[in-house]
Amino acid sequence: MIQEKSFLEDEGVQRATISRRNFFTWAGIGIVSTTILASCDKDKTPDNGNAPVDLGGGDIGILNYAYALEQLEAAFYTQVLAAPYSSMSASESQLLNDIRMHEVAHREFFKNALGSHAIPYLTPNFSSIDFTNRTSVLETAKAFEDLGVSAYNGAGQLISDSNYLVLAGKIVSVEARHAAYIRDLLNNGSFADDTVIGSDGLEKSKSPSEVLSIAGTYIKDTISAKNLPTS
Repeated sequence: MIQEKSFLEDEGVQRATISRRNFFTWAGIGIVSTTILASCDKDKTPDNGNAPVDLGGGDIGILNYAYALEQLEAAFYTQVLAAPYSSMSASESQLLNDIRMHEVAHREFFKNALGSHAIPYLTPNFSSIDFTNRTSVLETAKAFEDLGVSAYNGAGQLISDSNYLVLAGKIVSVEARHAAYIRDLLNNGSFADDTVIGSDGLEKSKSPSEVLSIAGTYIKDTISAKNLPTS
């Protein structure tokens, strides 16, 4: 039985201990203005028990949107490695662990960047996943990675601060590498098929509402994106 816990209660996972200043240094974008974080108290979302988790508005909302998705992915890979499927090879274990640590790092980066504006810790719902079955695990990993790439691509146009856009570009490229690896584990050569790349040669994208509709299946909390920018 899968033990249900908040996404940030990962046992046995070394968390990234990165300050907000080092977060932006890691991103390679130099000194970032703190105007948005300092002036968006209205976007701060407190933990209201069973109330919907409001992502907030503006760039804060988009960062919280990404933070929610990174929480989901980090929690998933933590569970995968906590109880590996029986046929997991040493190579798969090593690379899946690498992916887990990337997702944990992304999650912690957003948490530190958002500070007091970060949404509460979310609770996963992985009841539909058979973690003992390789195909179930890898198909879910494929779905999560493809969803993450399409989410960053879809949200990029909604970001106002170019520094955050640079950061999103750095993260989505890592997510795309994950997706390619997982896809080839399932079906070698499928890393760039027409389910993710359009006839124009560009990666497909999804809006926040589309992404949250899919991701919500795996999250117990209700997430409200009503204040996110739409253009």
